[in-house]
Amino acid sequence: MPDTLVNTEVIKNAVQLACRAPSLHNSQPWRWISVDNSVELRLDKDRVLYSTDHSGREALLGCGAVLDHFRVAMAAGGWTTRVDRFPNPNDPLHLASIEFSPLEFVTEGHQLRADAMRRRRTDRLPFAEPPDWDSMESQFRRTVAAHHVRVDVVADDLRPELAKASQLTESLRLYDSSYHDELSWWTGDFEVSDGIPNSSLASTAESDRVDVGRPFPVASDTDRRPQYGRDHSKIVVLSTDDAERASVLQCGEALSAVLLDATMGGLATCTLTHITELHASRDLVATLIEQTTTPQVLVRVGLVPDTEDPQPATPRRPIDEVFQVRVQEQ
Repeated sequence: MPDTLVNTEVIKNAVQLACRAPSLHNSQPWRWISVDNSVELRLDKDRVLYSTDHSGREALLGCGAVLDHFRVAMAAGGWTTRVDRFPNPNDPLHLASIEFSPLEFVTEGHQLRADAMRRRRTDRLPFAEPPDWDSMESQFRRTVAAHHVRVDVVADDLRPELAKASQLTESLRLYDSSYHDELSWWTGDFEVSDGIPNSSLASTAESDRVDVGRPFPVASDTDRRPQYGRDHSKIVVLSTDDAERASVLQCGEALSAVLLDATMGGLATCTLTHITELHASRDLVATLIEQTTTPQVLVRVGLVPDTEDPQPATPRRPIDEVFQVRVQEQ
């Protein structure tokens, strides 16, 4: 049995903050259920984008990211978390059960990491080269080690080859009507609680200066950060030894940790999954990093002007749509 009961409002607030985690097209494919002093994380199969994400792999990545975000939020609230992943082999939608015990002391680091969740954005504009990269890369390696995930950085001189892998994905889906229909739906120009608003997309001029990125429908004609010219980000690859669901979930947790590390370090990030959606481009990425592991997700990391206004936060679903309290029968 859990050691101490946690107030439901504390859990609810932590879930609401955790839901700032990234997911494919901001689809938010998760559900949370509070039962006594534990919380269940479940995959919401109705929010898996099967035209883009045939296997549901990217939905699992998003759920892994929200799981790590939740643990960070609970730590900032004074609670350690014990996670049992895939506790019910007969229920593939039940991804994790989480129990709690009091944290001895909430440090400034715990609070800063939770604050990073509020500040993080997916930034699709060009970046300047990140300063002191060796230190940041070392931090990433320390972070992902706990998740049994490998981190590699694409060498700068191999960047053109990575751009070809990105373009290959686009060419293979040129006539995929269902994919483009799904993409247009999730970037629609209307007020919603999910999807990607126009304010978070790059214009044609801006995207032309980013050689590695998913092509989205564009509506604006802005040209922000012209002083940066072409994108000079570093590109991090997170990969796993296999493609099992448990490995993908943990890779999502590692993704969350890397994004928060970068945000705390004053860097901007853009998560890239389109290159790993198809086997052909995924294999090209594995060749570039000279590994036999399975690339799961890439992240552009770089510097943005400190005088620039922060990008608006993308919308999130109302908390009552993703969180419920279940009374345990006696």
